[in-house]
Amino acid sequence: MNPLLGIDLNDAASNGVFFVTQDDIAALNRAAQSTSLRTLPVDLHHCTDKASLLRHLDDALHFPAGFGGNWDALSDSLRDLSWLNAKGYLLLIMHAETLREADETEFDIFLDILDEAAESWRTASVPFFACIALPESAADEADA
Repeated sequence: MNPLLGIDLNDAASNGVFFVTQDDIAALNRAAQSTSLRTLPVDLHHCTDKASLLRHLDDALHFPAGFGGNWDALSDSLRDLSWLNAKGYLLLIMHAETLREADETEFDIFLDILDEAAESWRTASVPFFACIALPESAADEADA
C-alpha cells in the first residue's frame, strides 16, 4: 500500500489519475522502486499548449516513429506502451500547473485521455497510474 496515495501500486484495480504536489513526486518515485512499474517522469514546466504537451510526452515516453501528434494518437499510444516493455506504468507528471494555467481546456482533454488509458489498462489487469503534480491549492481545487 502506498501511504501517499492510499493504494497498492501493484494492483490494476486501483488504476487512475491522481493529483499530488510537486513534493510528492520524489516519494512516489521511491515507492515505485519496490514495484514492477516502469516510472515515466514527464516535466511540463514549459508546456503551454497541446503541441508542446505532445512534444513533452513524446520526449519522455519515446513514442514509436510515426506518432501522429494529435489527441487520438496520444490516446492510442497511452493505451499501448508495448515499446516500453513493462509490467505496469507510473507517469509522474511534474509542473502540470503550467499547462493548466495556459489552457485549461487542453489540460482537461489530457486528463480525460489519461483516465481512459487507466481504465483500458485496468481492463487488461496492468497497473497504470498517472500522478499529476500541481501546487497544493490547485490540487485541492482539481480534486473538488
